[in-house]
Amino acid sequence: MKMKFITESYLRDLYKRDPFTSYEIGPGARLTPGGRQYLTDRGIKLLDFGVKKQKEETKKQAEGPPENKTDWKKLQFQSRMKSIEALFLLTCEELLGKDVDLAHGVLKLYKQFSSINNAIKTHGTAENLTCRECTGIKECNFSSNLGDCFEITDFHMQLEKGREILALHRLRCALQEMEPLMLEFCDSSKEEKEWYEDMIGKVNQIINSISQLIHLTVGGNKCLRKG
Repeated sequence: MKMKFITESYLRDLYKRDPFTSYEIGPGARLTPGGRQYLTDRGIKLLDFGVKKQKEETKKQAEGPPENKTDWKKLQFQSRMKSIEALFLLTCEELLGKDVDLAHGVLKLYKQFSSINNAIKTHGTAENLTCRECTGIKECNFSSNLGDCFEITDFHMQLEKGREILALHRLRCALQEMEPLMLEFCDSSKEEKEWYEDMIGKVNQIINSISQLIHLTVGGNKCLRKG
């Protein structure tokens, strides 16, 4: 494309016909030094179409559609919830052939987790689990993040029910990843914060219930909770 040069004489004639306060350089055009000086002397604002367009494109790319960021986070979160639901079922399947009562206990927790998942999708509510109090877990801290009762190591792998212990611990670890993911969706409003804290508390109830199942599977009457 042939370059168009905008000269002082061209701008002078244009201004005489129709005075202007700003001038935009179109694509494929360039100001001569004399033309640029003419605009400067008259206090006419210079608009460069190419630079303007480039700045707009750069700004658009940097900002991006705000909803896109929310969409991928939401998709990541929903995918994680589905993965944990699948892990619940896989754990139940693994336990069925070894300990039916333990498998039924996990299945009950799976139904509770599905209820929480539906509540999050609809911004609704979910019922609390019933707390079976023990030395370390009470009604007052049942919804709190209590961490692991004790560290699961290669020692537990060698126990008679090592496979069951590891399966439960794997499920508990997956659930413990939920709190930071849920906090990402929490905005600054008090109502929203309280709602997410309630949902996190219900996930903690499941985690603490699994900790109790692990303790029962390890065996022994003494509470092994750390601290």
